[in-house]
Amino acid sequence: PRLPKFSNHSFLHDWAAREMKGRLYDINRAFPLALEIGIKSFFDDTPADKIEKLISMNIGGDNTKNLCTADEEFLPFANESFDLALGTLNLHTVNDLPGALLQIRKSLKPDGLFLAAMLGGETLHELRQVMTQAEMNIRGGISPRVFPFADKQQMGALLQRAGFNLPVVDSDILSVTYDNVFKLFHDLRHMGEGNAIAARDKTPPGKKLFMEAARLYQEQFAGADGRITASFEIIFLTGWAPHSSQQKPLRPGSAETSLADALNTSEIKIGDSCS
Repeated sequence: PRLPKFSNHSFLHDWAAREMKGRLYDINRAFPLALEIGIKSFFDDTPADKIEKLISMNIGGDNTKNLCTADEEFLPFANESFDLALGTLNLHTVNDLPGALLQIRKSLKPDGLFLAAMLGGETLHELRQVMTQAEMNIRGGISPRVFPFADKQQMGALLQRAGFNLPVVDSDILSVTYDNVFKLFHDLRHMGEGNAIAARDKTPPGKKLFMEAARLYQEQFAGADGRITASFEIIFLTGWAPHSSQQKPLRPGSAETSLADALNTSEIKIGDSCS
């Protein structure tokens, strides 16, 4: 049978790309050469006064003019090649995320921008909960059935570890409703968001497990209309390749005015009584 096209199930990717474009347009700068990392191109229609030339590195093999098929963990580009690097909902499945972020940073020219969206820790927490409960009920033990997603704090630390300056991390949570858990599974499969954990249990789960999960999901996360809710947290990442023109924190002890002076109060030194 003919499989549905990816675009029919790409609402998360489309939404994330629209949000990223809005953030990109808020930056008063043009980018002569940009790299897009993902499963398909979402930025090939960006005006030339914002992105002059786009190299799309994806596995989808779509009709993007400048297409380079490669692995996110092994970027085939020289250091300081790009003015902008973009990633739309693909980094959460990378095996070596710290290494991939480091390679992206190295591929950027000084003061180059990295802008990305990825699925975060709250994603599919309902499904994770009911699959765990269902497996305990049916098998008396559990195997990871939902991919583990990084949270905002972890991503902020990873951006800094990769050497990005001025890192900013924020997120939005989208709530999507479905008739039942099997409709959710259908969407996840065609979005390419199935269970990619290498250490997962490879034995077929069996119909009983999924029927129990469907029952628990309906019982715990269905609304008044009977539709179940699935949460997707989209984490947005912004970071800049280091450059001498960027803001830097002051050296400790270099301030000329104390906080006590600014607050018009007396400074109490350690060991002094405050009574």
